[in-house]
Amino acid sequence: MQYEQIQRDYLARINTKLQSYLDAVQEKSIVSEAMAYSLMNAGKRVRPVLALAFCEMLGGDVQAVLPFACAVEMIHTYSLIHDDLPCMDDDDLRRGKPSCHKKFGEAYALLAGDALLNLAFETAFGRFDTVESDTALTCGRILSCSAGIDGMIGGQTIDLMSENTAISIEKLKKLHALKTGALISAPCQIGVAAAHGSEEDMARAKAFAAAIGLQFQIVDDILDITGSAAQLGKPIGSDSENHKSTYVSLLGLEQARQDADALRKTALDVLEVYGEKAAFLKEMTVALTNRDH
Repeated sequence: MQYEQIQRDYLARINTKLQSYLDAVQEKSIVSEAMAYSLMNAGKRVRPVLALAFCEMLGGDVQAVLPFACAVEMIHTYSLIHDDLPCMDDDDLRRGKPSCHKKFGEAYALLAGDALLNLAFETAFGRFDTVESDTALTCGRILSCSAGIDGMIGGQTIDLMSENTAISIEKLKKLHALKTGALISAPCQIGVAAAHGSEEDMARAKAFAAAIGLQFQIVDDILDITGSAAQLGKPIGSDSENHKSTYVSLLGLEQARQDADALRKTALDVLEVYGEKAAFLKEMTVALTNRDH
């Protein structure tokens, strides 16, 4: 099966499952409407796809990992809703549409983000599906650590504190290892856990995710300079406007591109041990480097 076909199959499974969780929410209100507006707004689904791909590569059941993959996407979407708020990045556009707070107001956007965060753990711990208890505990731990103060929120904190400040490349790498990388590492680890992979598989998943997480952010920084709002579906140049250090501002455009290419090679090297079983993940790694949005 070719890469594009597998990708379409993964996306169909993920989107169908996400919609089923939204449909199961009993308290229909402006907040549930805001949750659906943001969660189903044409995301690339990079993170849940990684969970499915790692699980399948290791011989696991894709259906079994789906609840946890969807939980990751709920957490990612909640973080985007909150990132766009006026008290954070103050962005009016997300994926080509008005940000959640522009559509529903700040208070309801805040609640929608909070609700998606909680829905993620309701999902992971089996409110809607029958899930293996050991796997649910492992995946819940991975999710909470990746999204919390020692993960995504910790990175966001450094990001806010670094506004209007020139920071070192080492601090920038730490910032993005937490802010972006933690929630890319989580689904890779979850895929391994759901497939009952080995400790070696888990170590490789973490190494792969560390490489593509940083690569993903460097490409984001490049696109913030070279892309357009129409391509990206969000405002460009916001990092510069907020006086934030980026890989491009610290290293220059050419060095940033070289670093992204080197990280791609590192990620691909990690996957070599899996041979043809890693074909999809290898193509996905290349696609993440070459993306234009």
